[in-house]
Amino acid sequence: MIGGASWTWWVGFHAVVVLLLAVDAALPGHSSNSRKAQRVAWLWTAVLALAAMAFAGWIAWKQGQVTALQFVAGYAIETSLSVDNLFVFLVIFQGFRISAQRQHRALLWGVAGAVVLRGLFIAAGVTLLNRFEWITYLFGAFLLYAAWRLVRGASARAVIPEWIRRMQPAKGSLLPVILAVEATDLLFAVDSIPAVLAISKDPFIVYTSNIAAILGLRSLYFALAGLLDRLRYLHYGLGALLAFIALKMLAGRWVEVPMTWSLAVIGAILVLCAAVSLAAGPKAEADEGRRTPSQGTRVDSK
Repeated sequence: MIGGASWTWWVGFHAVVVLLLAVDAALPGHSSNSRKAQRVAWLWTAVLALAAMAFAGWIAWKQGQVTALQFVAGYAIETSLSVDNLFVFLVIFQGFRISAQRQHRALLWGVAGAVVLRGLFIAAGVTLLNRFEWITYLFGAFLLYAAWRLVRGASARAVIPEWIRRMQPAKGSLLPVILAVEATDLLFAVDSIPAVLAISKDPFIVYTSNIAAILGLRSLYFALAGLLDRLRYLHYGLGALLAFIALKMLAGRWVEVPMTWSLAVIGAILVLCAAVSLAAGPKAEADEGRRTPSQGTRVDSK
């Protein structure tokens, strides 16, 4: 057993991840911002979501329903919190003047790198929680702070480090763009990984739910490109989500919240946030940092 699962489970999971990344790299329709490209992105997002649910079903068969629900909750949390990443990616790509085709390539490499970095991050978090119980309260307090920061209206762009803001557009090389994507992914992982650790301390479940969500991040970016402006109340929903998870973590010693209830609360928060945002429509004064890729000024055609 390695991290709560046999080595065959780990090898099998990573074999599927490599296969899905290979298929993702070969998908057609990423050379432009056409409707065809967006349909392909929606389709692949749905395929990856179905693959994640199939994996959850396999976990339920092998390890039981509770463990499977932990995976689903972790996947839902990571996916929802990752939506904020999309705004930052949009800002990065516009700043570097990257075409849609090269955005696809940069995000593909970014996802591959995130698989490794998230694994190291999760291993450290699980180790700390297992050895030092008080870390639970530290994580909970940090999540409460993150929730407060989101609710008070902090922009997703505010987390971009200054060194990334000052970088010049890449001339032919995607390396600076990939490094920027990796750096911002790690910054957001500081919020999302403790949130998933509040659901489960099983390294295999925490890791696989994180990676399953990350795999769909690239296609979700292109699928939601035209809707990002309309999610005007996203930060309130994510703030409420983090606050709920933080309180669950802090009170876990005295109050046990059933996993089904946790999933119901998470789902209700996300559905309400999306419904209110779409009903309200986009902000008239939305800043240019949240324009869709097709609205950028000049893009690199290389």
